Amino acid sequence: MKRRTFLNTIGSALLLPPLTRRVGAIASLRRRRPSDIGWPSPSAWKQLNDAVGGKLIPVSFPLSSLKTNPAGSAAKGLFENLKNPYYIGDEPGLTQTLGWVDAWATQPSAYAVAARNAQDIARAVTFARDNDLRLVVKGGGHSYQGTSNAPDSLLIWTRHMNEVTMHAGFVPKGCEGTVPAQPAVTLGAGVLWRQAYDAVTTNGGKYVQGGGCLTVGVPGLIQSGGFGSFSKHYGTAAGSLLEAEVVTADGQVRLANACTNADLFWALKGGGGGSYGVVSKVTLHLHELPEFVGAASFTIKAKSDTAYRQLIRDFVIFYREHLFNDHWGEQVALAPDNSLVVNMVSHGLATQQARDVWQPFLDRVASGGFTLAGRPLIASVPARHFWDLPWWTEHWPELVFPNPNGSWLIGLVDGALRRARRQPVFEVDRRPGVEPNRTWFSGDGGQVGWFIWGFDSAWLPASLLESDARQRLADALFESSRHSRLELHFNKGLAGGTPDALARTRDTAMNPAVLNAFALAIAAASEQPAYPGIPGHEPSVDAGRTAAQRIGRCMQELRAVAGLTGAYVSESNYFEPRWQQAYWGSNYARLSDIKRKYDPDGLFVVHNGVGSEQWSADGFTKL
Repeated sequence: MKRRTFLNTIGSALLLPPLTRRVGAIASLRRRRPSDIGWPSPSAWKQLNDAVGGKLIPVSFPLSSLKTNPAGSAAKGLFENLKNPYYIGDEPGLTQTLGWVDAWATQPSAYAVAARNAQDIARAVTFARDNDLRLVVKGGGHSYQGTSNAPDSLLIWTRHMNEVTMHAGFVPKGCEGTVPAQPAVTLGAGVLWRQAYDAVTTNGGKYVQGGGCLTVGVPGLIQSGGFGSFSKHYGTAAGSLLEAEVVTADGQVRLANACTNADLFWALKGGGGGSYGVVSKVTLHLHELPEFVGAASFTIKAKSDTAYRQLIRDFVIFYREHLFNDHWGEQVALAPDNSLVVNMVSHGLATQQARDVWQPFLDRVASGGFTLAGRPLIASVPARHFWDLPWWTEHWPELVFPNPNGSWLIGLVDGALRRARRQPVFEVDRRPGVEPNRTWFSGDGGQVGWFIWGFDSAWLPASLLESDARQRLADALFESSRHSRLELHFNKGLAGGTPDALARTRDTAMNPAVLNAFALAIAAASEQPAYPGIPGHEPSVDAGRTAAQRIGRCMQELRAVAGLTGAYVSESNYFEPRWQQAYWGSNYARLSDIKRKYDPDGLFVVHNGVGSEQWSADGFTKL
């Protein structure tokens, strides 16, 4: 329904009697759907629209047009846009993940409030509570597990709440005289990390701990814990939270910090997004910026299984002796084709310093049994320009504007600029009329418009790096790689990090296992784009189930040596059987108490979120 038609419809209903809320057992046990008698009348929707200043919109579903003419020009343009995370984020009816085989597929809400402030959110929360509606919240829409979409629901869409305010000295409310003023930034609920880095780092010369993926929403990342490329140095994003403005289930706008609503504040720091209220803004501590950050990128191929086993063992030893510190983050992948793919980032190291770190390992690789694909790229750039598109465009333009005959990367090799055929580091939203600097890392492009086949993760304890356990770890990594590609995300385990990073993260609601983990192991498989009911683009269910089985066997090999260490809530298995312990460990009981205090009736329900065990899988029926 078009907006004008929608407004005319609800406007003509003013002569109808206003909606009266149904009470009794049914109202408290089941959310209303449009087909139910208790669904709000047009006049009730009109009242909500007036209350939020005309920001209530009917939600369309762009993918529905593909079902009728999947080969048409409109469909072609849409499929192209589905590779652009900013296009997806600009559509209230879409999410960046389109679904998960045998789990869920994205579906639009019935209506959305395009909120601009906390008062808009409060009115939407009150309306949903008083009318027994299923409520969902979306800012970045990045959830792998579909927590920001639900059919027949009311969506609170915070995309337009993108204010950024810098503070030279910030003191949380109620903490005057007890907490010193510190540099900080306040970010609206719709701010993406790319916008945050623009304001804080490129323009402000400081660092805010956020996500490595530039199109993730700020509050969602913080509520899940919040890893970034440099987590071992700064801690998680949740650990840098100073204050949050949040609308709770009673419709009240509250401040939460260490001195005011301290229990809610703690729960918001890693206790899971969408479970305690709707965050309207956050204020984060700002950190000092190093002079340099950089990257180390190359691929090594072993000539045999025996050589690959040795390569893995060599890397485990090298990591423990040279990389197990706060200077190195991001990931290394191990694949069934006996390749080891290094894509790591450095913090605080100039180019030559970073090369000196890696040289012993590269010398070992050159000694035989392995093939290095091309020349290694190990280089650093001024940290202030790491997310600065105009700077990259001026200095390394082919990172942003690839050669039309192939993607090229300019890199510093042996002190000189060299070319190598690679994918560009940045992708850019080139739609006409959009704001400048809408970029994302090309390495994150595989998550844009994907349909997940399988996904699983597990923290690997640092004890596996000790001399008496390294062989067991290396053997487990090799056996895991026989089943599926496996990634070790070193910045998503904080062992080896700075004392400050550990202390900040210890004071959050995340599973304490993260403090003793040197990496988060992830195995995943997907296709893109795909959606049920679109001819030629149906999800490959059989292939997906096969991939999921391989991923399961891959992770079983690792858990045999690592144990049940836990998993990161935002990057984990949709079907995780012990999610309460896996995501939050010993913190779950405390989180449950806070949930009951601020949301006793369960207005906020997300898949595998705190308190969700009391609701049906779709969040509509209380069990």
